[in-house]
Amino acid sequence: MGPRTGPRLDGRTARRRATGGAALAALVVVALAACGGDGTPAASTTTPQATPTPTAGTTPPTSPAVAPTTVPPTAVTATTPAGTNGATLAPAWLGTRVLPTDAEGFGIADGTPRELRDRRIVTVDLLPPPVDGRFHATVTPVPADVVQRSTWAPGCPVALADLRYLTVSFRGFDGRAHTGELIVHRSVAADVVTVFRRLFAAGFPIERMHVTTVEERDAAPTGDGNNTSGFNCRSAVSTTSWSEHAYGKAIDVDPFQNPYVKGTLVLPELAGAYTARRDPRPGMITPGGPVVAAFRSVGWGWGGSWRSAKDYMHFSVNGR
Repeated sequence: MGPRTGPRLDGRTARRRATGGAALAALVVVALAACGGDGTPAASTTTPQATPTPTAGTTPPTSPAVAPTTVPPTAVTATTPAGTNGATLAPAWLGTRVLPTDAEGFGIADGTPRELRDRRIVTVDLLPPPVDGRFHATVTPVPADVVQRSTWAPGCPVALADLRYLTVSFRGFDGRAHTGELIVHRSVAADVVTVFRRLFAAGFPIERMHVTTVEERDAAPTGDGNNTSGFNCRSAVSTTSWSEHAYGKAIDVDPFQNPYVKGTLVLPELAGAYTARRDPRPGMITPGGPVVAAFRSVGWGWGGSWRSAKDYMHFSVNGR
């Protein structure tokens, strides 16, 4: 989260940004094919064409008060399927119950639902899982279709040519190998692959990992999102300054098990049960655990070590 989420983006402003970015994104797609790899796998060695430069002084869109929420397809019961390491299917209501909001746009929650107090949800595959069950990763310029469903638009503080699209294997709460996707800055792409390779080897569970969409960023809060993600063109919490996510230099891991906490504010809002950090459960990031160690090995800082707030999900290049 980073500084991670802030007051909600005005719907009309979001639509204007999305619409303005659509036309230019089509032009940028042509440039992507020629973007240099800068040492990252699968990138072309052709000299990049010009990419639109964000407008100076643009105010960042504020973001939803929760981690991005997507309703899992065909999730109808919370029974335990066979061979899923004790993980359960998502409750049918997950992602559908919009919370009332306060003056800042944050959801007002009444505790953590029983089904989510020890959250271990089976991963719904959005990309083909690795057939051999091993770790795999790819790094490429951001494909045109991914640009269109991402939050990138002209005015974001990073040029599209400076972003990379990653696919990485991860271990789900079901114990199985899955494939996730991230957008990050090209300068950190190799380090991010290293981090997720280590997390996969350690067997650290991740529920889901997909590129954040504008609709998810700007959605009304349900307080139950749990998407591991990187780039997100939005502001930092309760500010009008760009988040580190807007530069592609921050990653949030299992937000529900690792919420942002400042005073009485908890994000995602239904994750209050996970503010009790002395009660470790699968997916929780701890100071001496594999996630902090993996990010520290590439020089990234952890929001769980902050003083005025705790952002347990958040890792970034500069520690902010």
